[in-house]
Amino acid sequence: MKILAFDYGASSGRAILGEYDGSKLTLSEIHRFSSDPVMMNGTFTWDFPRLFFELKRGILKAYNAGHRDIAGIGIDTWGVDFGLISKSGELLGNPVHYRDTRTDGMIELACTRSSEKEIYDTTGIAFQKFNTLYQLLSMAENKSVILENADTLLFVPDLFNYYLTGKKYCEYTITSTSQLYDPVKGDWAADLIKKVIPGFDTSILPEVIPAGTRIGDLSDDICEELGIDPVPVIAVAEHDTGSAVVSVPFYDKKSAYLSSGTWSLLGLELDKPVINDKMRELNYTNEGGINNNVRLLKNIMGLWINQECKRHWEKMGETVSFDELDAGALAAKPFACIIDVDDQRFFEPNNMPEKIQSYCSETGQFVPKTKGEIVRCVMESLALKYRQAIEGLEEIVGYRIPALHIVGGGCKNTILSQFTANAIGRPVYAGPIEATAIGNLAAQLISLGAIGSLEEAREVVRRSFPIEEYVPEGKSDWDEAYCKLTELQKRS
Repeated sequence: MKILAFDYGASSGRAILGEYDGSKLTLSEIHRFSSDPVMMNGTFTWDFPRLFFELKRGILKAYNAGHRDIAGIGIDTWGVDFGLISKSGELLGNPVHYRDTRTDGMIELACTRSSEKEIYDTTGIAFQKFNTLYQLLSMAENKSVILENADTLLFVPDLFNYYLTGKKYCEYTITSTSQLYDPVKGDWAADLIKKVIPGFDTSILPEVIPAGTRIGDLSDDICEELGIDPVPVIAVAEHDTGSAVVSVPFYDKKSAYLSSGTWSLLGLELDKPVINDKMRELNYTNEGGINNNVRLLKNIMGLWINQECKRHWEKMGETVSFDELDAGALAAKPFACIIDVDDQRFFEPNNMPEKIQSYCSETGQFVPKTKGEIVRCVMESLALKYRQAIEGLEEIVGYRIPALHIVGGGCKNTILSQFTANAIGRPVYAGPIEATAIGNLAAQLISLGAIGSLEEAREVVRRSFPIEEYVPEGKSDWDEAYCKLTELQKRS
């Protein structure tokens, strides 16, 4: 059986063809394209028409390559961002990027209209300034004409599905990222939304459907435009982390996962949300998963910092490869300096090396100068942050987490995988690398009946893709470095 996954990331997107023979799943990249956002009149936006063009182009490339028997199409993207549709079906402006500054101060404003406790207890979602709740609050406060004329809100993957099929739904996993949803009630948190955003018309929020729902076939217009036959479009776990977790080949259900890429999402898969004062205090979140389960997790800045350093050096005219940066990091002195990767300064783009140096200077540490020193600082700091996130999870659920499964592009960074095993003091299993696309494809295969269950899908992953094991080393040095991180956090 052949199925097609579209995986949209912060800087690029891919169309991945999956072929399942009843035992193993194989992947082929059909199409890759840039998904870079665009700054327009001071607003950071996604170029949705271009992204939709690339989606259609990927479908056509698969068809023209002889894959005319595709059984399903699924789309996953980043969370929280959305488009607004008019009554006549027009897109009212490009979706705004979650890193746009329009949400500055919106959490504080929201908490003057409802308490922090009420917002968390209703939604179970960690406070992040880019959450959809604060994006909509910003639009309302600025009397957005787009919001005033909106008939339907659709998250980015649901927006793609709408323009492919004509059907307007919001899928559960992507909806759960928004801080607009009540996971206990299983519906939009309408009363809370109206309290935080007075006058907000909750009728623009469509029906929420579970991951794995078949939305419909490609519309007649799309089929005619591309010259192809109708293909089912399936609402996979549309949040990219939700798809990535589908592919985690757990050896023990008490183990944690780390979806490692631009962001690091570290958590546990549970049957129901955990919403209490400890969760709120530690700022952990309950996001949706396949089978309507919950991904209890911590959102950590991730390899974005490393990527931004590389981008800055290249902007300065230097040719830099990740292999060279890794070699420099290995040669650098261990634990020379540590940063809290979730310090707000690292969220914003531009001149990341200088931000790292400023943090180290302000905290009275050695200031890294070479690329290797900077990259080693980032990777050691990430590994230590993962330890902190795991300890927080253990405090919440009350049991020791035996191991960590790393999935996603970050698996390719073998130094970070080993550092992580060292920092957390337990085994790390790394793989699969193409976790998000694999999870997308697995959800389609379950929906289509080719795979019977989530557990069976994970068995297929274990048979189909390599998993590397990393054993912890150097416990005392990492314990000392961890104490240094916690001391830095107390002083900040």
